[in-house]
Amino acid sequence: MASAAELTITPLPHPAPTPADVRAAVLANPGFGTNFTDHMVTIEWTEGKGWHDAVIGPRGPIPLDPAASVLHYAQEIFEGLKAYSHADGAIAMFRPEANAARFNESAKRLAMPTLPEELFVEAIKTLVLADRDWIPQQDGASLYLRPFMIATEAFLGVRPAKNYKFIVIASPAGNYFKSGAPAVSIWVSQYTRAAPGGTGAAKCGGNYAASLVPQAEAMALGHDQVVFLDAAEHKWIEELGGMNLYFVFEDGTLLTPPLSGTILPGITRDSILALAREEGLTVREERYSIDQWRADAASGKLLETFACGTAAVVTPVGKVSDTDSSFTIGTGGPGQTTGKLKERLVAIQRGQAPDTHSWVKKLA
Repeated sequence: MASAAELTITPLPHPAPTPADVRAAVLANPGFGTNFTDHMVTIEWTEGKGWHDAVIGPRGPIPLDPAASVLHYAQEIFEGLKAYSHADGAIAMFRPEANAARFNESAKRLAMPTLPEELFVEAIKTLVLADRDWIPQQDGASLYLRPFMIATEAFLGVRPAKNYKFIVIASPAGNYFKSGAPAVSIWVSQYTRAAPGGTGAAKCGGNYAASLVPQAEAMALGHDQVVFLDAAEHKWIEELGGMNLYFVFEDGTLLTPPLSGTILPGITRDSILALAREEGLTVREERYSIDQWRADAASGKLLETFACGTAAVVTPVGKVSDTDSSFTIGTGGPGQTTGKLKERLVAIQRGQAPDTHSWVKKLA
């Protein structure tokens, strides 16, 4: 039997792909996460057999038994990354191997089987090439890729499942934030996202489900996003609902909260830190309290705050509010360092600047 890394992804015929005119209408205004391409990749895992039956076929519903483990015990993980169309006609992805590695770390935390990194990347590549006509061409747009794994064994009992399904779907994507504001406003939540020893460093759906109520609260109060503090003391800044945070100071320092098991190790986060060092900034991964954030913004010591993630890339933070007060960071709009780091990152992703880190993987 071939190893998982040697699996061939078998193509299945698509009886009714999306007509070209319908696809063009979608791509003219893709939105984010609401439209999907024609195909999906699926790979099965069975205890004692491993990974098998890798196929790419029409995107469609997933048949699940009502007792499927994912529905009752939440064994589910996912990733998010993008494919881009370069000016020379090439199609490229950004650091997919890093997503593969993080996917496996999430799998270990959720007691799920790991997937060979080369098979993870090959599955995504296969889908992108099959649906390459779905990549938007307008500035800032991309093809958002969602690999995920669910437990499919039908049983009721608290133990790791014996059957899993790995799937990759894709969605043409425009701008993540819809407010159009030059900088986002965030609400300091009284809820907790993650606790030490929990699943905060894993990319699993439960973490995001827990953020929905505080996110809705923030939006009801007129804010774009929510920021979470630590679970133990409720004073140390951790991350936004789905993005890492950075703070730029007048002395040329860039600070971000450290990875301590409660913060998702963002791939964009890691990329920004590397680019910041190249820009001559002093990078510090240290704890930073909400009180210090407020004081530094008031004194002018803090010049900029920004968030980053795959979906939103780099987003300036202009205003922060909690139940007692609000404060503005810098001018309340995009800062110079934020803009420079975003410009450099996007230029690398889109093939407009040299890729000295070998982050970009060209597919065709």
